[in-house]
Amino acid sequence: MLLRRRVVLLLMMLLTAVPLVLTGCTGNPLERAGRPAPPPPKLAITPAPDSKDVPISVEIGTAVTDGKISEVIVTDDKGGRVDGAMRPDGTSWMPSKPLAPKRTYTAQVTAKNDAGKTVTQKTSFTTMDKPARRTVTNLNVQDNQTYGVAMPVTVSFDSDIPKEARAGIQRRLLVTTDPPQPGVWSWDDNGRQVSYRAPDFWQPGTRISVRAALDGVPMGDGSYGDTDRTASARIADHRIFLEIDNATKQMSVFKDDQLIRKIPVSLGKSSTPTSSGKMVIMEKHEWTIFDTTGSPDPYVVEVEDAQRLTWGGEFIHAAPWSVGDQGSRNVSHGCTNVSSANADWLMKTTRIGDLVTIKGTEVQLEQGNGWTAWNVSWDEFIKGSALPVPADLKPAPPAPGSAPGGPPAADKAPTPTPSNGGR
Repeated sequence: MLLRRRVVLLLMMLLTAVPLVLTGCTGNPLERAGRPAPPPPKLAITPAPDSKDVPISVEIGTAVTDGKISEVIVTDDKGGRVDGAMRPDGTSWMPSKPLAPKRTYTAQVTAKNDAGKTVTQKTSFTTMDKPARRTVTNLNVQDNQTYGVAMPVTVSFDSDIPKEARAGIQRRLLVTTDPPQPGVWSWDDNGRQVSYRAPDFWQPGTRISVRAALDGVPMGDGSYGDTDRTASARIADHRIFLEIDNATKQMSVFKDDQLIRKIPVSLGKSSTPTSSGKMVIMEKHEWTIFDTTGSPDPYVVEVEDAQRLTWGGEFIHAAPWSVGDQGSRNVSHGCTNVSSANADWLMKTTRIGDLVTIKGTEVQLEQGNGWTAWNVSWDEFIKGSALPVPADLKPAPPAPGSAPGGPPAADKAPTPTPSNGGR
């Protein structure tokens, strides 16, 4: 009898303990019920409702508090869905192509928080008519091409871009690389050219995709961008660098940091000196005509195997007429003269986008006279950005007592008008 009473007592104690254990795991249900549910996100979008004369490059601006954008639906006045995507920073939704002029669009944007609460905003707007003035743009990267490791992505304009318009334009210039190598856009002083590069040369084999989404983008002074341009290209598997030294009148050609050839050269004579600096091969011509008619020193001459280095007309090219001077004396109008055999070999060895460094001449290369992104240090280059530079791309502060490196930037960039007159 005593044993039976003890068993009953033990069972009662266990049953009493179970609710205590369960209560300890789940918390106080009264406290949980009294906890307020999180509010839905706060959302603001642009353009403002019923906006008129909106540029066709418009993006749907989004500002969210306590949540994230979960859906954007944009439709035109015929019910057609507009394709697009959010920017990585979440600040706006960007159409995949320009909107049509004089059309009405409706945007419906939904934001959602971690608790599943949502908020939706709508806006409708009408785009502007076709602009009377267009700024002609150009993208130097072409589809399915292979470039050298120093190839900058460059967009040029047929008129000066005012400083107040540059940030809006720069936001519409998109570059992705595989593998990732983040870079920065930098404007020439006169606004005729903006270039993109990473802190170091592209890795061999990199794939680059570019979108210059400039159709309808305000360019200042009542002008708008002419068109959207896209390109996907590849970086070569080998690094080719050319170094030209005026002191020795020799060109050294390096492949993957190994010297593979020395070439005698004749540079510009004292009255028409070759520029010193870091340049990039911009064009390659098996045959062309240099025509300087109208200049103080006019001439017309046919040349072979010409590779452009500057907008002002400096090339590397075959010059059989100066072979006797190559390696010993400068006689050109500013070009780098080499023999026909060496010019032919260079054409087969180099690519557009290969770096050419010239040193020891009487004048320095002017920024903007060619693709001059590598002619300044990274510290100087990023100063030309119209947008804030990401923290991870800013240069580290110099050590105490150290001097800044890299060649100085030129005070004034020339207008990059291509010249057909080789020198």
